[in-house]
Amino acid sequence: MATLKKEEVYLANYDTLEEARARLPHFIEDVYNRKRLHSALGYLPPVEFELKQKQKQTRPHILT
Repeated sequence: MATLKKEEVYLANYDTLEEARARLPHFIEDVYNRKRLHSALGYLPPVEFELKQKQKQTRPHILT
């Protein structure tokens, strides 16, 4: 919530509540999930982190 407030809400100049509701999903999907780096995810955006996790799961295991 702090990131959403600092990087979108406090910087935007919404005219109506409806405008805010329309813009917040864009921020979450296009900025927060795709561009913003997250320290808890190894400094990767969530979308990239999830992609790497899926790649790890689909790799064939080599038995030695």
